[in-house]
Amino acid sequence: MACSRHAATFAGLVIHAMATIEFVLNGGREAVRDPAPTLTLLDWLRESKGLTGTKEGCNEGDCGACTVVLGDGAGSRAVNSCIMLLPQIHGKAVRTVEGVAGPDGELHPVQHAMVRHHGSQCGFCTPGFVMSMFASHQRGEERHDDALAGNLCRCTGYAPIIRAAEAAAREPVPSWLSPSRGVDAETLPVRSDRMFVPADLGEFADWYVENPDATIVAGATDVGLWITKQLRDLRSVCFVSQLRELQEINEGPEGFEIGAAVTLDRLQEFFADRHPGFSELIRRFGSVQVRNSATIGGNIANGSPIGDAPPALIALGAVLRLRRGGARRSIPLESFFLEYGRQDIGEGEFVESVFVPERPGRLSCHKLSKRFDQDISAVCGCFHIKVEDGSVASARIAFGGMAGIPKRAPNMESALEGSEWNMAAAESAADAAGKDFEPISDMRASAAYRLEAAKSMMLKCYLEHERGDAPLGVLEVRP
Repeated sequence: MACSRHAATFAGLVIHAMATIEFVLNGGREAVRDPAPTLTLLDWLRESKGLTGTKEGCNEGDCGACTVVLGDGAGSRAVNSCIMLLPQIHGKAVRTVEGVAGPDGELHPVQHAMVRHHGSQCGFCTPGFVMSMFASHQRGEERHDDALAGNLCRCTGYAPIIRAAEAAAREPVPSWLSPSRGVDAETLPVRSDRMFVPADLGEFADWYVENPDATIVAGATDVGLWITKQLRDLRSVCFVSQLRELQEINEGPEGFEIGAAVTLDRLQEFFADRHPGFSELIRRFGSVQVRNSATIGGNIANGSPIGDAPPALIALGAVLRLRRGGARRSIPLESFFLEYGRQDIGEGEFVESVFVPERPGRLSCHKLSKRFDQDISAVCGCFHIKVEDGSVASARIAFGGMAGIPKRAPNMESALEGSEWNMAAAESAADAAGKDFEPISDMRASAAYRLEAAKSMMLKCYLEHERGDAPLGVLEVRP
């Protein structure tokens, strides 16, 4: 959002102080005075530091050529520097491909493996692959297909790159690499006339009441594209991903509270045992680099009709916590979305957390897109079904991509509740989808195809429940 000239105020006073962003780059401390809040990490690395190993490809977080590794107390993770804004790395550590080798030029295991297994031809994408593999190697992760899904190659082919990743995984972390923890958090808060990096949640809440036209940035996986693709000039920006209160997941007897700045990779891990269908759905959000930055609050607050988290959370009966200054209110998540492009959120109000109640029953999540990885849903259907003594005791069903907002399917739910849990009931509920939705046709799918897909998802939900095992994924076909 564009801001008025007076938007960058604190307690009613215009701030002209110079802001200094401090972080660690390839093991050395850096301080950048008064950076533009919309300056991307990629542009700063290439233009200010001459670190041109980090490439610009798509400039929207899809190709992975810009991958760097971000480190803090939570560990190391791969991120897209092309849509990461420089103030986001305040207090953290960044490592680029130039900082991977040893002090005497010794190759890191992933570099050595890429050479040995012929993992590079033109070389443009290679630094990004190396950094994604580097992050996985640091963390001891070996799901190479997932880790490299956000890195595209147009000439080498992926087989030798995967072989290189597998070979590198057998080697230890080099002795010259110490954990990257960034700099002291005592450098917060940071303020200037265009930027605010608050130290705590209360400070941010008070500031936002005074500056309601400012743009809130957490992961920037959406806002970054406003800058790189839409060329927007964001005149006042507040960065909130460092606020610990927004990063917490608190579990209680009635459910769990998820802070708005919890990243999707953490959410995927959290739901793996609780709701594996939701966890598998999150696996298909963008790429590892995107999931390492994107937040659950951002996925909700941007109000997209094809955001994949809201249908699952609505099916679970989630409650949204909103805050303005010291005042808080709670609303059912489905009530937050009013119509396309409009949400129930007031001036100076922001998403603080989402509460997910503990509900007996099973959640099934299904996403239809033209490719498995890094694609936007044509339809996303989520079904929470509770079966008692062979009958449906309760049903909550929500879809994305079927209307201008994420939306429940009350007629489908009514067709199920009180019925025996069998294929006939599932077919009846599927037929009711036409009463709940009148989808549109666009470049991703026709209206008729979307409606048929929603019906098929209902039947797949039933079959999945009947099997009683792990979610049936689109990458496998079983009799």
